Amino acid sequence: MAWGLANSQQPFPWVVRPDPTTASSDWKDSLPEGFREATGERLTTIYIMMDGRSLPYPSKVSQQFEIQMIVVFLITQAFHCMLKRQGMPPFTSQLITGLVLSPPILGHLKVFRVIFSSRSQELIYVLGFIGQTLFVFLSAVKTDMGMMKRMGRKAFCTGIACQVSPLLFGNLLQFTLKKCWLPEEMYHKNSILTAAHSLTSFPVVVYLLEHLRILNSELGQLALSASLVSDLSGLMIMVLFEVFRISTEISVTRAMMTVGSILIYLFLIAYAFRPAMFWVVRKTPEGKPVKGMYIHIIMALMFLSGLYANYNVLPFFLGPFVLGMAVPAGPPLGSTIVSKLNCFTEQVFHPLYVTAAAMKADMHSVTFSDRSITFNIILICSTFVAKMVGSLVPPLYSKMPLNDALAVALILSFKGVNHLTIYFCTLMFKEDPKEGEAVFSLLTIAILVNALIIPVLVKYLYDPSRKYAGYQKRDIMHCRGNAELRVLVCIHGSANVATTIKLLEAACLSRERPLEIYVLHLIPLIGRASPIFISHNKQKTVSSSSSFSENIIVPFERFKQERKVVGLSLNLFTAITPPKCMHEDICTLALDRLTSLIVLPFHRKWSIDGSFESDDNNIRTLNYNVLQLAPCSVGILVDRGHLGRSMASTESSYSVAMFFLGGNDDQEAIIFAKRLAGNTNITLTVVHLVASETDGDIQIDNLLDFEVLKDVKRNNVGNAYVIYSEEKVEDGPQTAMVIRSMAYKFDLIIVGRRHNIDSPQTSGLAEWSEFPELGVIGDLLASSDVVGSKASILVVQQQQTDDR
Repeated sequence: MAWGLANSQQPFPWVVRPDPTTASSDWKDSLPEGFREATGERLTTIYIMMDGRSLPYPSKVSQQFEIQMIVVFLITQAFHCMLKRQGMPPFTSQLITGLVLSPPILGHLKVFRVIFSSRSQELIYVLGFIGQTLFVFLSAVKTDMGMMKRMGRKAFCTGIACQVSPLLFGNLLQFTLKKCWLPEEMYHKNSILTAAHSLTSFPVVVYLLEHLRILNSELGQLALSASLVSDLSGLMIMVLFEVFRISTEISVTRAMMTVGSILIYLFLIAYAFRPAMFWVVRKTPEGKPVKGMYIHIIMALMFLSGLYANYNVLPFFLGPFVLGMAVPAGPPLGSTIVSKLNCFTEQVFHPLYVTAAAMKADMHSVTFSDRSITFNIILICSTFVAKMVGSLVPPLYSKMPLNDALAVALILSFKGVNHLTIYFCTLMFKEDPKEGEAVFSLLTIAILVNALIIPVLVKYLYDPSRKYAGYQKRDIMHCRGNAELRVLVCIHGSANVATTIKLLEAACLSRERPLEIYVLHLIPLIGRASPIFISHNKQKTVSSSSSFSENIIVPFERFKQERKVVGLSLNLFTAITPPKCMHEDICTLALDRLTSLIVLPFHRKWSIDGSFESDDNNIRTLNYNVLQLAPCSVGILVDRGHLGRSMASTESSYSVAMFFLGGNDDQEAIIFAKRLAGNTNITLTVVHLVASETDGDIQIDNLLDFEVLKDVKRNNVGNAYVIYSEEKVEDGPQTAMVIRSMAYKFDLIIVGRRHNIDSPQTSGLAEWSEFPELGVIGDLLASSDVVGSKASILVVQQQQTDDR
């Protein structure tokens, strides 16, 4: 690009003018209307030339760029709609889009040659390069270096083995075939490619696990820790290769200067930048956003770090990656940076980069008669096999099942955008154009095959829901009357605390009927890549994560101290995890602690006067997932704004109702209701809704229904006083009328979910159901049609023991 300047005194130095030697004399007439009059006689003579040709005006460039974005977006979304059901991440669709738009396929058509002309693609590459820089930086910001301290020996050995085994085998293969297959200059370049083939990228593994929704599963945590070890070791090896290349291609002095520059940069990061980041965190009040000035300074330093790395003949992305590792993960700083940049980077810049890089691939240039292509095929296959074997040995040695070990090895062998970047920078900028294009095309196809096969195989080999299958009865009904009842309660925020504590107060009885409570505070994962699970009972020091749970921990600790019940045990946990994976933490904790009941807050909130406040679809999806996978019974607690707010005293008495129709869920619900009735502060009313054609006890079809109601009818529930009433109804509308007439009389109503159960008492009600997760009766009670009711509702589903 050449710049020309004739008159620096002109007030409009941004005016673009064609080269006077190549443009027609009437070029001024083609300027936008009114522009010539505005500039008068002082029209600038600054002009820009590229390859001897004039650039189009900015309006035309922007229009062409917008059309390119639309085409890329439409094709990418079309492929993603077809592939996402098989577990394919968006990266696969973006890669396919780039290959489809390359010259051998759609790129040879005239319309696509006009839209994606060679000159216009430069803007895509520039923006894509910025997007990839941001992606690498954000991936480093999300990385929690504390994982290195927490990981076990199995993860560490797996990470080292999956990095070292393909590197050794690939270099051994090169050394063996060096004399008969490779010239001297190709040997060193293929050594860099071998290191790239051996790389396990931590951001790429996180990306895959997130889209497979196994990020916080046991297998996902192992793969995450192993990939971090492998990525850091691979990064050091890549830097050593680069220093060795500089020493051979430039000079040893230059290589030593590069090593010195790296050490200086690391020293500044460790002793200047990272302390400054913690200073910013301390200066930010809790709950307040980080000042924008700090974010702008960090972004400027990010690009300067890239320039510093590039000046020292190192990859541009190395500087931002190391800088991002020094930013404290999570809130307030890491989460702020991620929330501000992640959406635009991941949804706009990143797809453009992947597509633009893949468009450089020319499948016609891949000829198997070329010895270099044949060797690279052998190298790709051999390093992949070596990586799989190296990743399998440590898990199998530690007695991991074969299917799970294979899944871990496949996850660590997954290739993504970071591999594409290394191949692109290595081959398209530093090779002979034709030879580099052929090898890059081959490697792009290899990445695509890898990205198509591995997600499908991982989904086939590993199903995290299998371990939750109910082979053992873990429900309230099969919990002996004097046995310890273990309950897991989930909390999303302080608004869920009061009603939950009120429910637990009712269940707290005495030494003879002990209660063990597990409180799990769920926080959405923002600003870090790896989920965190904290046990506050074991934690001695207060961390930033526990401070976010302080408003949850303190009320429950106060509840335990005030109750002073000998049979009460309280355990507090915090899980910082992606919303799509929260059900994994809930079900895993319930399985590990052998709980009989999980209590979930409903996704909709009401104010104390009964008016609607808000709802959260993420919580609703979470409740659905837990209902399907839970290893025990589940209760959804609907807070209508009255139970937890109006009764601050622990000695308050309140009324509880149980509407009984029959079935497993209703049996589970009434067992829990009878346990509450043992509390002297509670009055329990059981309303048995009987179809009009039945005749009392004699014609009850389900003997278990009769058994659980027997002591209630005789008012023989221990020392409790229970009111029993029987209402005959003909159909669903009559049931609804009975429930509505009684709903406003109680503080808490317990019902069974009765999912997919049809009966005369509920006929016709399912058609109007708004919340299927509550069942027909629960939905009726939670609807706005029940006027004047402020009663909270507990909808119970008994443990599902069907095969999953």
